[in-house]
Amino acid sequence: MAFCNMCGAQIAEGATVCAACSRQGPVAVAQTGTTSGLADNVAGMLAYVTIIPAIIFLLVEPYNRNRFVRFHAWQCVFFNVAWWILWFGLRILAHLPLLGFFTVLMWPLVGLGGLIVWIILLIKANQGQMYKLPVIGDLAEKQV
Repeated sequence: MAFCNMCGAQIAEGATVCAACSRQGPVAVAQTGTTSGLADNVAGMLAYVTIIPAIIFLLVEPYNRNRFVRFHAWQCVFFNVAWWILWFGLRILAHLPLLGFFTVLMWPLVGLGGLIVWIILLIKANQGQMYKLPVIGDLAEKQV
């Protein structure tokens, strides 16, 4: 299968224009196939399980050469770093006199939002799409 590097949509084999993002001219295509063991979409999905598989996929030889797997592994690493920074910031705000009460209300919402984003990332990677988060996805694409 072939996917557009700009939007991650599946495109027909040999196509030069992406139908989803209407990019003119030649489209850079990310091929997803089977590496020695795991399919690329499964490896991309497993990269989001925890940060440990993402780091392993960045270090192990057949997967660290694959653009699709590296993108999802880097996005997982950056998502985890952003998640820890957010939780640490909320912990600091919890100790402030007036803002501490509001963080009690924010903890469940932030946790639910993070869970939903994580599930979306798992599903999109399993479908073979290079789904980019707004800021984190751009950082991951630069690392790839």
